Amino acid sequence: MRVPRSWVRPMAKRIIEDLIKRAYISPRISEEELIEITHDILLDELMVEDRLNEEVREILKKYESEIEGKRLDYKTLFDLTKRKLVKERNIIL
Repeated sequence: MRVPRSWVRPMAKRIIEDLIKRAYISPRISEEELIEITHDILLDELMVEDRLNEEVREILKKYESEIEGKRLDYKTLFDLTKRKLVKERNIIL
């Protein structure tokens, strides 16, 4: 995640406060509940790349002996695998 976790709640709070202040939304639930929901959504979206990176590591772990035996560059394979998954799944990072 490129944004520190400690920034997510303040970001959510500011987004909700700005939307309410500018009258873009009229919440039917409490502002705090709305901030919590927004926080969860932001955190989930920001962690997409972390989950993808972990999946790529698991894929490459299966081929660890071949990678080491053929002296292949792990970083290059990691980047290629990640790019392939991003393209296949239409993920926006």
